Amino acid sequence: MQLKQELCMMKYNTGTLEKIEKLMHETGYVVRYERGNFQSGYCILEEKKVLVLNKFLPLEGRINTLIDIIPQLKIEADELPPESRKLLENLLKPQA
Repeated sequence: MQLKQELCMMKYNTGTLEKIEKLMHETGYVVRYERGNFQSGYCILEEKKVLVLNKFLPLEGRINTLIDIIPQLKIEADELPPESRKLLENLLKPQA
């Protein structure tokens, strides 16, 4: 929940979604949008590093869902490019 509040400074647009999807790609995760009965709106296949989101989620829902998922993933920030590392740090930053 606090991550969503932290993201309030970011805009909910396709550019933001693309940045988060790029971050996931750089960490080795594949983001897919599929039909399904996801109670939470998503499914994580940890062994295969695949994130499956409900394809009917609106843009804001997709962004919020990815933000909710990020803390659950094992991400090596040191291996990311500087821009992606900064985005990850902003998304994981605890609320002051």
